[in-house]
Amino acid sequence: MDKQGSPEKPQLTQYFDFQRLPTAWGGAVGKALFRCQPEDFQVDEVFGPDEVGNDLGFDFSGEGEHLVLHIRKRDQNTQWVAGLLAKLAGVKRNDVSFCGLKDRFAVTTQWFSVYLPGREVTLEQLQHDDFEILSCGRHNRKLRRGMHRGNQFRIVLRDFQASRDDVEGRLRTIAEKGVPNYFGEQRFGHNGGNLLEAQKLVQQNRLKGDRKNSGKNRKGSALYLSAARSWLFNLVLAQRIKDKSWQQPLAGEDIVTGPLWGRGRNPVSAEAAAFEADILCDWQSWCHALEHAGLNQERRELTLVPRRLNWFWAGESQLVLEFYLPTGCFATVILRELTQLSRPSFQGL
Repeated sequence: MDKQGSPEKPQLTQYFDFQRLPTAWGGAVGKALFRCQPEDFQVDEVFGPDEVGNDLGFDFSGEGEHLVLHIRKRDQNTQWVAGLLAKLAGVKRNDVSFCGLKDRFAVTTQWFSVYLPGREVTLEQLQHDDFEILSCGRHNRKLRRGMHRGNQFRIVLRDFQASRDDVEGRLRTIAEKGVPNYFGEQRFGHNGGNLLEAQKLVQQNRLKGDRKNSGKNRKGSALYLSAARSWLFNLVLAQRIKDKSWQQPLAGEDIVTGPLWGRGRNPVSAEAAAFEADILCDWQSWCHALEHAGLNQERRELTLVPRRLNWFWAGESQLVLEFYLPTGCFATVILRELTQLSRPSFQGL
């Protein structure tokens, strides 16, 4: 521990390696290639109470200040597409909103809204080679982050080197019992870079959020706040996996959850609160920073059970997975409990 009560550098190096976090069901079953091409990872935003279809879950008003666009993109970044829409529509970047960030090296469908009060633009004006507009309509409110209900995934794993019986046995376990509901490693940046930046901001007393940051960090530190909060949750979940209690309620627990740290009293039993405090005793500087960043205490379930999990073999060693996850959950934590993944060498990964 250093003089400021922050984890020492060797400890950071160890803790910020997502791959060191424990798995639940005995480690990977064989090996497979992941994301050989964008079509191997398909994601569709899902709205509506029945969790199917591509409707927004409410009827378009038919009028209003927001143009809502359903867009398909391939091998494109969500923020990049939002910027293109702003340029094509002749509006500020902040006038384009979306519900969730989607992977770049993938084929995804998602909704965007463009703030166009008193203006009309044609679909021809918004056409671009980097995306396809599937449908559009006017509405009286903008889209906000996390507004969608969840995401439907279709994932292809190639060159699977494992016994089919072992693979399907693990998939049945996942379908029945779920997986640890970790925040996926993409939340933490390349090689944990977002966490390293969060640590610097904590030491400088600058992990404050967008409104309270200015100067060089014009976008604020919301990204690093989210990463720090998610990592503390992962640490608690990791210890409960080691203790084999991640699906067993502690005294006073009805639903097994972990902390999304913030200000206010930890709304769990005394036993659970003491357990979590002990795990995070070396991270008090982070907890303190999150408490003073305007975030409130929240909880997140420790178990993630994929819904409508189906699979089939497309050829000798190619596995296709299909499943639905609620907003805020990560498909990669499902795959992590199944097999050891690697990327094709031509991607340099």
